[in-house]
Amino acid sequence: MQRRALITGVTGQDGSYLAELLVSKGYAVHGLRRRSSTFGTERIEHLIRGNDPCVELHYGDLSDASGLARLIRQIRPHEVYNLAAQSHVRVSFDQPAYTADVTAVGTLRILEALRDVQDDTSEQIRFYQASSSEMYGKVVETPQKETTPFYPRSPYGVAKVYGHWITVNYRESYDLHASCGILFNHESPRRGETFVTRKITRAAARIKLGMQEKLHLGNLDAKRDWGFAGDYVEAMWLMLQQPQADDYVVATNELHTVREFCELTFSRLGLDYLDFVEVDPRYFRPAEVDLLLGDATKARTTLDWTPRVSFQELVEMMVDGDLELARRERNAGGDTISQHRMVA
Repeated sequence: MQRRALITGVTGQDGSYLAELLVSKGYAVHGLRRRSSTFGTERIEHLIRGNDPCVELHYGDLSDASGLARLIRQIRPHEVYNLAAQSHVRVSFDQPAYTADVTAVGTLRILEALRDVQDDTSEQIRFYQASSSEMYGKVVETPQKETTPFYPRSPYGVAKVYGHWITVNYRESYDLHASCGILFNHESPRRGETFVTRKITRAAARIKLGMQEKLHLGNLDAKRDWGFAGDYVEAMWLMLQQPQADDYVVATNELHTVREFCELTFSRLGLDYLDFVEVDPRYFRPAEVDLLLGDATKARTTLDWTPRVSFQELVEMMVDGDLELARRERNAGGDTISQHRMVA
């Protein structure tokens, strides 16, 4: 029997890689997308076009409880991956209520829908919740593992803590097969352009081609554990293949600064980042998270998961992708010198 999966946030970075993985494994993949005036499906065009599309899209929103319940009853998925969220940390300070409604309560709405459907059938639906390293915030121990206490430092981090704990609560209260993946920073050429890594590679490529002059960033000394999103979605899938649901840190166990990311990015293009990157204190977070380093021992031993793409390979992959994108833009008649301030 062909397994069915529902992915919220299917048009995002992680959703697109996960959809590809599930299609390769023979799943019937359904994706939830919000209604908007633009298509926003660039990352999954190759999966939804043609006479026999691999992914079926449905309009929906995590703020619509009845719509979510109706969709889950219609699809009857074997697995649900909740990747949708207001996921930008800096934006969460500007839109805290919206972040809480979608990122926190949205998770509860899906869990309630799953509980109702599961009550009507003997078939157990397996659920994955995208938790975040931002839940650790002002870290109380390094490296961070599954038992490390949370200390979120943003509305986004707080919302993710709620989503994490409500998933654990429903697992223990209603016997749901519900697992949380505490994913540390994961990037790719498909990363949104408002996230710091992609801003860096995008700006560097444009600077190399004379389309931009400077890159303005915030805290260059913030330290993160960066991996490749394509590796991390495999861990998501592995969690739902286990006989018992559980929570797992997914990370590379390596620490790098934003400054290192800049240095590698510009050197890939034969440039010195010191000539182009300027720090602007306006772009610091109201409450900074200085260091996030994950201990993925549990995922390595229980799931037999390990990251394949190194930090340097990740940076090079992103730089090469953005250089090709910038060349296409230039050939299409884009700006000669952009005055846009790329903000971290």
